Amino acid sequence: MSTLGKCIDLLLTRRSVRKFKKEPIDMNTILRILDIARWAPSAKNLQPWEFIIIMDRNTLRDLGSLAFATRPLINAGAAVAVVVDPSLAPITYLVDGACTTMYILLAAHALGLGAVWINALRYQDEIRKILNIPSDKVPISVVALGWPAETPSPKPRKKLKDLVHIEKYGKKLKY
Repeated sequence: MSTLGKCIDLLLTRRSVRKFKKEPIDMNTILRILDIARWAPSAKNLQPWEFIIIMDRNTLRDLGSLAFATRPLINAGAAVAVVVDPSLAPITYLVDGACTTMYILLAAHALGLGAVWINALRYQDEIRKILNIPSDKVPISVVALGWPAETPSPKPRKKLKDLVHIEKYGKKLKY
């Protein structure tokens, strides 16, 4: 398969993995993922993000116990919290944080790990407290990482013709 084909395959085969094997993830693998994630695009290249690596079982359990949506963290091999600084990028910090989170997900997939994006915005106060995040920083996501214990099937996607407009909104793609 060509390099282009491998890149497209990587993008099309990434899935949200919520069940993990009980195998540890070594720190070098996590650092490799974050070294890739720091190359994510950000407005004006401000890179308003920081990462918190979480490997402590008690911390993962505390985060995973916040809500049904956070449960994958309980059995994850590790997690990474993406924390952004709104003062560095007041208009784009949410988008910038989302971009680097996506890079974490793609890098984890490329390295054979499973991962799922836990939306931290809903649980900001609790996550700040558990991870000792200053009040002027915003936790955007906590990515659960682990060796996959499941292979989720792709979810249905909307048809391209239902999503694309030509030149102006409302002028739909016809094919």
